[in-house]
Amino acid sequence: MTAEVVSVGTELLLGDTVDTNAVALGRAFAAAGLSHFHRQTVGDNPKRLRVALDLAFSRSDLVVTIGGLGPTSDDITRELVCDSLGLEMVEDEEIVNHLKSLFRTRGRPWVETNARQAMRPAGSTVIANANGTAPGLVVESGGKMAILMPGPPSEFLPMLTDSVAPILARIGGGELIHSRVLRVVGRGESQLEQDLSDLMVSENPSLAPYAKTWEVHLRLTARANSVEEAKRMIAPLEALVRGRIGEHIYGADKEELEDVVLSQLRSRAETLAVAESCTGGGLGERLTRVAGASDVFQGGVISYANSAKVNVLGVLPEDIAEHGAVSERVACEMARGARDRLHADWGISITGVAGPDGGTLDKPVGTVWIGLAGQGEVAAIEHRFGGTRTTVRSRSQTAALTTLWRRLR
Repeated sequence: MTAEVVSVGTELLLGDTVDTNAVALGRAFAAAGLSHFHRQTVGDNPKRLRVALDLAFSRSDLVVTIGGLGPTSDDITRELVCDSLGLEMVEDEEIVNHLKSLFRTRGRPWVETNARQAMRPAGSTVIANANGTAPGLVVESGGKMAILMPGPPSEFLPMLTDSVAPILARIGGGELIHSRVLRVVGRGESQLEQDLSDLMVSENPSLAPYAKTWEVHLRLTARANSVEEAKRMIAPLEALVRGRIGEHIYGADKEELEDVVLSQLRSRAETLAVAESCTGGGLGERLTRVAGASDVFQGGVISYANSAKVNVLGVLPEDIAEHGAVSERVACEMARGARDRLHADWGISITGVAGPDGGTLDKPVGTVWIGLAGQGEVAAIEHRFGGTRTTVRSRSQTAALTTLWRRLR
């Protein structure tokens, strides 16, 4: 069975709201074994929404709409699903009474426009909404099925988990889609395609790369009758992938690089401190985002100004004067200073030109030095990152973690 998502809301098109609901729904389709080939986003416009729905029903067996179920005049999903499927709208007296009771309980005045939420396609089934006023609906007509869901995530997600997911499992035919993600650093998407091109022709299980910020995810996916069967199908393919590029794979599935680095340090009974300049504490934030990091992570110094590098970390002023704050020498001294002053086994430092200004001919915007001090050694690596200030800062953090991850291996 093929499924399609139609997300409704002008705010989605304008970028004011990120459609995380459609992401959750895509995962639910995969878990139920439903083929998901198309997804549409359309504003609160009757003509355009009708065109989107007609197209969806013409090519998909199941259409799930998100949003447009509220009480105002721009909430038009119910009406247009009816039009597209050739059904009539009816008022559900039970829903009207429930809404009036709900408004009384909450001490809110009843406005007649709220009764629009009690209108539903003839023959449809109501999905209770425990977290809002607009109920969900299930409609079946002419061999097609539509599931209408509210837009607010606080209403959508509980309804998906409690009510819609079981429906999807029932109509999915027993098969499911299961994926395993291998997380790769130090290897670009095009390089990986060259390394693994012969493995990417497989359809079940399949292998596909997805570029992320400074890393690539390899998604291994299988369609099977159970998760256990899918895992057995994926295992030989994963073994082949690891045999070729295992040195670049730091983790799998939901493991983040900071999780893996902290785990490495924990297994060695070693500690870490950081010194940051251009990233402004971003690396420390990533590390402390991990629960239990305090048994490994000692702390950090945000040495944004040169005076902080000198007075707090012990960087020599003459080295800054001679080599500049963004240099191999200063990166090494920052890493050593963090390690020594915070009494850690390892120190990582980041100093660079994040932009958009401040670059020079020999140190353009995107120039970043990563320093590492530990086990009797101090060294630094230069990087030249492209992109915006935010991208440079993010890539710098990942590069620092990658440097330590490789050293600990």
